[in-house]
Amino acid sequence: MILVPYHQDQPLPNGLIPTPPGHDIVTVKRAHVERTYEEWQKSVESKVAAQGGSPQSCSTCHMEGSVGQAADGIGAKDLPVKSRTVYSHEFPAVDVALTDEPVGDGARKVVNDLKAGSVALLENLRFSPAEEANDEAFARALASYCDVYVNDAFGTAHRAHASTAGITKFVADKGMGLLMEREVKFLGKLLGDVERPFIAIIGGAKVSDKIAVLENLLDRVNQLLIGGAMANTFLKAKGGHLGRSLVEEDKLAIARSFLKKAQEANVDVLLPRDAVAAAGIKAESGRVVQAMEIPEDLAALDIGPETARGFADAISRAKTILWNGPMGVFESAPFAEGTFAVARAIATTKGALSVVGGGDSVAAIHKAGVADKITHISTGGGASLEFLEGKTLPGLAALES
Repeated sequence: MILVPYHQDQPLPNGLIPTPPGHDIVTVKRAHVERTYEEWQKSVESKVAAQGGSPQSCSTCHMEGSVGQAADGIGAKDLPVKSRTVYSHEFPAVDVALTDEPVGDGARKVVNDLKAGSVALLENLRFSPAEEANDEAFARALASYCDVYVNDAFGTAHRAHASTAGITKFVADKGMGLLMEREVKFLGKLLGDVERPFIAIIGGAKVSDKIAVLENLLDRVNQLLIGGAMANTFLKAKGGHLGRSLVEEDKLAIARSFLKKAQEANVDVLLPRDAVAAAGIKAESGRVVQAMEIPEDLAALDIGPETARGFADAISRAKTILWNGPMGVFESAPFAEGTFAVARAIATTKGALSVVGGGDSVAAIHKAGVADKITHISTGGGASLEFLEGKTLPGLAALES
């Protein structure tokens, strides 16, 4: 039995065993020893053969409130797996059995009754507080369902939960899945030797959410392009008048300090020169104004056309590109052009390694219709950020222990 955790924002694992479609080799870390996927596969297949059959798969699922809300206001974290039909199109020719609980007698019966080649999908693990508490008994129960553990849930790798960290103590044969391996490969490249110029485009609402990433990238990038509402805090730190724009007043000193560090490190920081401003996000149109002089009754809701052209020009010269965070309120058409301009610029930069992470940036890439032009689209929001901050992710560390 093979246990494969996955996260709600990624497809169900499709390379369970014995052969992942389209992939020949993947590095799997176990007991500090790197093995090719084929070597690890032979080990797994020998165990399966010894048991006299084909492998069955047991998959676990995390769901979070950030994905959406049910009609009654309940978050996806509280929704049952059966409320999302993510499995139906991923395994059209495979029998998928759903359990009505994460662990317990009912779940065990479903797993034990599996036929060769079939899949059991456990109920949303976060129905149990023991999952997020990394409870040992809960982790043991999950481990008892399998002989082999494959973690393909990069989106939860930054959390020390029972299904991502605790379980590994109770399963001898464990490794990362193909999606996890790809995330580590491409995000890891950004923290190593890269082709230059290396440009990072960072957006989103708050400096506080991204300052750790900015600090860690400072010694690695040649240029930083900052947009979104977080740019307002930097602009005000430089003496700008931001009108009704979102500004983190308590982070102005941090912004000033960062800009000084960037200057000392000879890293060029590009901030918006103009902005599309309006009275609120429900406005039917916006007005282009100077980014340092937003009228008192307006708020900056997107980068302006001059800034978009400047950002696109800088991106066009890059050999390595990281993008995390939108340039404005791109969900609203009047304030979407800046974000889409960045997406198109990245997609049309020839010969560059491009990595896009963060739910909003990923959504923008797809909405702009250029997802197929991006080298790597990360499935991890918080996990991607913490990896780029240089932190150790519990889900990865557990596989190496």
